[in-house]
Amino acid sequence: MRDDLAAATATLRRAGVETPRVDAEWLLAGLLGVGRATLARDLDSGLNAETARRYDAAVRRRAEREPLQHILGWEGFRGLRLRVTPDVLVPRPETETLVEWALALVPAPRLAVDVGAGSGCIACAIAAERPAARVVAIDRSRAAAAVARGNVEALGLGNRVQVIVGDLLTPLGAAGADLIVANLPYVPTSTLATLAPEVTRHEPVAALDGGADGLAEIRRLIATAGSRLATGGVLVVETAGGTQTSVVVALMRTAGFTRVATRADLPGVERFVAGRCG
Repeated sequence: MRDDLAAATATLRRAGVETPRVDAEWLLAGLLGVGRATLARDLDSGLNAETARRYDAAVRRRAEREPLQHILGWEGFRGLRLRVTPDVLVPRPETETLVEWALALVPAPRLAVDVGAGSGCIACAIAAERPAARVVAIDRSRAAAAVARGNVEALGLGNRVQVIVGDLLTPLGAAGADLIVANLPYVPTSTLATLAPEVTRHEPVAALDGGADGLAEIRRLIATAGSRLATGGVLVVETAGGTQTSVVVALMRTAGFTRVATRADLPGVERFVAGRCG
């Protein structure tokens, strides 16, 4: 396997993949049904002809810049394994920090809402980490909602997580949520083409394109979220950082939110904004 991994790594490096060795290991480990640590202990073993053929096919897919998670069929998120498809964004590590901060702000939500749910990663993480919480996950894409429902059921959370197709908070009615968490499209339209091929070729544009300044959907959410939150409830959103963060802070304050604050992601980008209702 050592030579197979070396050849795969070289192929992925030539294709411009950012982490060629790591991706080559994940692809092989996935085919063998083991973890990367186990794989590292067995590098002197050989591959049978069928596994070698399937590995070559997987490496070629990755060299075409298909996301690793699409090839494997899953991504990890706060200890959960979630199915991902081209109908949803691959869950990002920074969004794990969004969930962490949201639950620190509202440690015991009775009703939490995940807006722009995609794979359902946020909704599933909140439900898994707060067994007393009821969670509503909303996405306008029927295909994305189907992926989210599948993840909810696979994780055994179907009795507490409801997935709804709809526009932002419209399906929620007047329910008083304790927590609304949103990872909505925030990429300015003009910069979409500059994103990595894994994103531009394989992820849904509707989940990325946030309009001229990236904030079209976030503006709409902030304008209506206060009426869907209970007194003291919290809205937490993810942005691209930079000037977007300061704009969102101003939007929340104008909308009447109090104790508006920001939080950095792991690399130190002030990416997340939260405000309290009342």
